[in-house]
Amino acid sequence: MQMPDFGWIVKMAFRDFRKNISRLLLFVSSIVVGIAALVAISSFGENLTQDIDNQAKELLGADLVLENSKPIGDQPIDSIATQTASEVNFASMVAFPQTGASRLTQVRALEGAFPFYGFLETIPAEGDADFRSGGKKALVEKTLMAQFNAEVGDLIKIGEVEFEIAGELQKVPGQTGITATVAPAVYIPLEYLEETGLVQYGSRVEYNRYFQFTEGTDVEALIEPYNEQWEIDRVDADTVEDRKRSTGRSFGNLSNFLSLVAFIALLLGCVGVASAVNVFVKEKLASVAVLRCLGVSSRDVLYIYLFEIKIMGLVGAILGAFLGTLLQFVLPAVFADFLPVEVTVGVSWLSVGFGIITGLFVSVLFAMLPLLKVRNVSPMATLRPETADSGLLKDPLRWLVIIGILLFIWGFSFYLLKSVQLAFGFSGFVVFAFGILWAVGQLIMWAVRKFLPISLRYTLRQALANLYRPNNQTISLIATIGLGTAMISTLFFLQNQLLEEAKFADKEDQPNMLMFDIQTPQLENVKSKLTDRGLRILQDVPIVTMQLNEINGIDKQENEELSEEEDYSRWLYNREFRVTYRDTLISSETLAQGELIPTGTRGDSIFVSFAKDFAEGNNLKIGDEIEFNVQGRPIKTYIGSFRDVKFNQVSTNFLVLFPTGVLEQAPKFHVIITKTKNDRESADVQAEIVREFPNISVINLGAIVETLEDILNKISFVIQFMAFFSIATGILVLISSLIISKYQRMRESILLRTLGASSSTVRKINTMEYFFLGSLASLSGIILSFVATWLLSSFVFEMSFRPAWGAGLVLYLAITGLTIILGWLNGRRIINQPPMEILRGNG
Repeated sequence: MQMPDFGWIVKMAFRDFRKNISRLLLFVSSIVVGIAALVAISSFGENLTQDIDNQAKELLGADLVLENSKPIGDQPIDSIATQTASEVNFASMVAFPQTGASRLTQVRALEGAFPFYGFLETIPAEGDADFRSGGKKALVEKTLMAQFNAEVGDLIKIGEVEFEIAGELQKVPGQTGITATVAPAVYIPLEYLEETGLVQYGSRVEYNRYFQFTEGTDVEALIEPYNEQWEIDRVDADTVEDRKRSTGRSFGNLSNFLSLVAFIALLLGCVGVASAVNVFVKEKLASVAVLRCLGVSSRDVLYIYLFEIKIMGLVGAILGAFLGTLLQFVLPAVFADFLPVEVTVGVSWLSVGFGIITGLFVSVLFAMLPLLKVRNVSPMATLRPETADSGLLKDPLRWLVIIGILLFIWGFSFYLLKSVQLAFGFSGFVVFAFGILWAVGQLIMWAVRKFLPISLRYTLRQALANLYRPNNQTISLIATIGLGTAMISTLFFLQNQLLEEAKFADKEDQPNMLMFDIQTPQLENVKSKLTDRGLRILQDVPIVTMQLNEINGIDKQENEELSEEEDYSRWLYNREFRVTYRDTLISSETLAQGELIPTGTRGDSIFVSFAKDFAEGNNLKIGDEIEFNVQGRPIKTYIGSFRDVKFNQVSTNFLVLFPTGVLEQAPKFHVIITKTKNDRESADVQAEIVREFPNISVINLGAIVETLEDILNKISFVIQFMAFFSIATGILVLISSLIISKYQRMRESILLRTLGASSSTVRKINTMEYFFLGSLASLSGIILSFVATWLLSSFVFEMSFRPAWGAGLVLYLAITGLTIILGWLNGRRIINQPPMEILRGNG
């Protein structure tokens, strides 16, 4: 077999390259955005991992943290530690006496020099030192200060005590912006905690002990002898290495998710490359036939064009890597609310090399699918052009390339997700989405060709016929722009669905105020205050706190010794259950399995009901024996039924439901749910209750909706920022497709103008063609997003689907309008000049 003359191949490639450089540059412009996104996210992830390693001690604030729901007494390691600190934290109402406004916050009563690593960043800078200098001083989260227009020096009331605000908290080690939005913190000295009167029975209180050891101490080895006892006592020990692993795992998952979004943008660009190369090859078939007549082998012809594609792929990959390196400087600001550490930025050569290799590989891989056509061009094609093209079904090598593309998609997703199942799921989604959009494009082209009425006005008929003309870009545009539109509109629609579902405060039949931590002696007084205002008590629910001792006779220590297939989740034994008792179901519950059995109907046995999803997720079954620990008293129960519980409905929903006659004498607190007429009345009720009963926490559900909206907007912004890469790629594909097919359109326009068509007629044809292209691409994506939103709403979030027609219309008009504008700018030179001038200019 004769070896190819690579010198001659390179020379021919450069000759052809000079003539077609503008078109070949468009081939790879589609992958630039995808490569930029991949390099940026990869660099950001690498820098974030390094910063988590470097700032791990600042994340924890100490070398070791012990946590428990009960006070942590003296520990054997106290004498080894160089410093210790204590903290008691819990959710409670705080009030601003100047305005009477109040809000549920996270109160942190602190004693000691915590954090030992990092510091509490405050305004003014001396606020932290002032707080620790003694006296009734407090540090208040900036979001809380802003909400109530409070200033340093103002008073804040926590329980029965008023504290002076010593500083506005800007940053707490290890805390993210999202955490501050959900539960803004207020720090007070631990010595005044008892005076506040807030820690009572039923309060969900967490006790923390912080330890610092001498530099170089192996903390993991140091605490090893105590782990078993801490497990029995339900004390959670968290070291720097633990926090580093958990934080790294969490943000590794975020980085992988973002990389998948960037990967979708890259795949869209790859479709654009394949489409552009397909047009390029079709235009080159005549030239290939001439080369074949001159004795050039099909293999050498393939090498010529493949060399050009490699050069352009390399250029596109380098440009994408360069843009990605610049883009990573923006990402820390975009993700600021989600990051617990300060992220440094710098050039990650590993990510740059990864991006360049990936860009070059995918540009060649996806270009090979249309490029392999040139192998089947015979010299006879110079006389009979119809023999120059070959179908996909007749070429096994092109099928091999398709298999290679599928393997690449699966392999890349497996590299990111580290899971075979998730990689198959993601790959299946990509194939399904592209398959649906490809089928839509094919169906539209078939329908137009089959049913296009002759009676239609000429301009309209010609514009529709252009959708299936030679070198048309209908399918590639629907696939790329459609998928990009589907991604961003699904996110937008789903966000609106969640917000609409959450706005229960505006619904006639839904409560909007919840009060909890009501002690039994306070219950009647609270009720009377509400009824005196004409408010109805919608629910009055007793709640008993307990823990789990045994499951089917297996206690926590025995569970540790079982194999992974036999054991129960350690979390079941460690968590605190809050249960209620009644013999009937409420509106948010339905019986899924078993029987709701009142006490006494089956001898002396106590039958409880579990939430179905919770029970099945923890391998619990009907008939299992569960022993609970209620304030030191064991109670043996059996699972009698499973309930489907709508936890997204405003109600007191519980994982475990006891029958009546068992827990009435147990220590408990109460929850009351009511509905006020408006926000003004809500504020008045909240102020009165908090003023008279400082231990009671009041949640205005309307305020919760506002917080949820704020969080969703932040999350939405991050995902939309990433989805923008898909939209940007789709637009680049649109631009390159229009420019690449410009020469085909030029010949058609010249023919029309020569036959007597006016400029306005040609302009109408082109405008309507772009209108149809933009409409089909945007409508395909929007319809796909409606389907995705319906599936997510129905099967994931279990809420009713309400299509956002208005938002869909805005997206449709925006994308269609953009397509028309780009198409008009692309073709204006052809339309506005006489045919002879265009022919001379291209001759």
